[in-house]
Amino acid sequence: MTILPEIKPQGPDTGPRHVAIIMDGNGRWAQARGRPRLYGHHAGARRVREIVSSCPEFGVEYLTIFAFSTENWKRTQTEVAGLMNLFRRYIMKEMQELLRNNVRVRFIGDRFRLDDKLRGLMDQAEDVTRECTGTNLTVALNYGGRDEVTRAAKRLARDVAEGHLGPEDVNEETLPKYLDTYVLPDPDLVIRTSGEARISNFLLWQSAYAEYEFIDTLWPDFTKDIFGDLLKGFDARDRRFGAVTA
Repeated sequence: MTILPEIKPQGPDTGPRHVAIIMDGNGRWAQARGRPRLYGHHAGARRVREIVSSCPEFGVEYLTIFAFSTENWKRTQTEVAGLMNLFRRYIMKEMQELLRNNVRVRFIGDRFRLDDKLRGLMDQAEDVTRECTGTNLTVALNYGGRDEVTRAAKRLARDVAEGHLGPEDVNEETLPKYLDTYVLPDPDLVIRTSGEARISNFLLWQSAYAEYEFIDTLWPDFTKDIFGDLLKGFDARDRRFGAVTA
């Protein structure tokens, strides 16, 4: 396992440092307009740019977006193929824009089911933006929380079997080092759009003490102003992490 250097904190001390978003509602947004579901996914991709570009203004250092889950393969072959093509086009189109805006890109999830061209573009985007020091954008692609923990447990078990780690060394500090997100701080705030009130297998380990916001807005209608209002609401929350406020 390769350990990357931890990213130094940037930005203000108040507000959420790391925001994760379950971008839901693209298909329903399109169908409400009499358009195919892929039309909504394209609209949702354009919305990503606005939210990413607003992060420095709001002091958000890390943004993680849920683009495609391990369960999304159950969708129709037409929709899955269209989404894969959209991901390839988005990465190619946005790579230089992200670089100009000093955005560092990472991908989490199991890449092996993705096609060679998409995996190559993902590697290229990570490499091109590696030295960027602004917003840290993480895209969860073919990602599932249970799948991530399972893969981490397998790597950890392999290290124990090979003698690199003792069974007594396995604890809450050890396991996260084997997760896809091992160089990222845990999310402070998780937002889900579209009115659904579930976490859908997203960042299960990392979000143990995250604050949640479930809102009715469909993702293509999720604006910078809505994002800003949710961040302001976060500042008013009392985060005790199991303790009692004096």
